[in-house]
Amino acid sequence: MAKIPREATTTINNLKQQALDIVEEATALELRIFEAFGETEATIPYLDEVKTVVDDAESSFSRLSTLQLQIAKAQPIAPGDILELMNRSIALASS
Repeated sequence: MAKIPREATTTINNLKQQALDIVEEATALELRIFEAFGETEATIPYLDEVKTVVDDAESSFSRLSTLQLQIAKAQPIAPGDILELMNRSIALASS
């Protein structure tokens, strides 16, 4: 059975939690900006930037989750390209 090393699993789960925290905090910020100032020419760039942050965090969470599932379903061992993709995704999410 393909297993992700415990250390990598801990890292992935921590990164996924960070991504969730970013989504939550950025979405709350977006709402505060919108409620305080509305959607104006002055606020649209800020609202767009916050939305980009949310989208990036969602993408990171999704990518890491998908890779975890693919590795768990791989039998008898995970292909090297999937493991390499996991390592790259961890590095990207960590930066």
